[in-house]
Amino acid sequence: MTLSTPAFAAGMLLSLSLIMAIGPQNAHVLRMGLQRQHVGLTVAVCVLADLALIALGVLGLAQLGGLSDKLHGALVGAGVVFLLIYGGLAFRRAWQPTAASVGPATLGAGPVPTPISRRQAVLSALAFSWLNPHAWLDTAVLIGSASLAWGAAGADFGLGAATASLLWFLLLGGAAFWLGQRLNSLRLWRALDGMVALMMWGMAALLLHSLF
Repeated sequence: MTLSTPAFAAGMLLSLSLIMAIGPQNAHVLRMGLQRQHVGLTVAVCVLADLALIALGVLGLAQLGGLSDKLHGALVGAGVVFLLIYGGLAFRRAWQPTAASVGPATLGAGPVPTPISRRQAVLSALAFSWLNPHAWLDTAVLIGSASLAWGAAGADFGLGAATASLLWFLLLGGAAFWLGQRLNSLRLWRALDGMVALMMWGMAALLLHSLF
């Protein structure tokens, strides 16, 4: 079986354009990397979760003709609520950062993260991957629908999208882990959380606008 290079490349480009925006999943990987907690495990779970959604879209939803208008609207509405809540949590961390562990001797250092177990890391990564309706819209719906344009090469399109997801999360997790010890400051965490809050609220506004 010959790989369709144009379809593979198109899948990679679409996937990268969707995944590179700082959404809840990316923000979670970034946070775990900066905290240097279960980074490899978090990246692996996020990649596998994305692969499952892409496969569902390319092999499942796309073949069924996509989602009904009502289900699509419900997903968009749930996505808006999810993004508003997550943005609110990020804003609260930016406005009132947890700095109880920062003492005079380490002024400017970021708060020491609370250690979490491997099970908690897996569940958190799955929650940010599968309980985020925006991720379903991007992967299962948009990528699945776009794969139909490539006909018999739709599977190659999906493979390209999955490859982009793998490369992106490896790069993001590795970069965050490397920067973890070098940029660990309370100011960084406040700036990151503030940026995430604005991004989430902006994405929620765009999703809400798409309903009208």
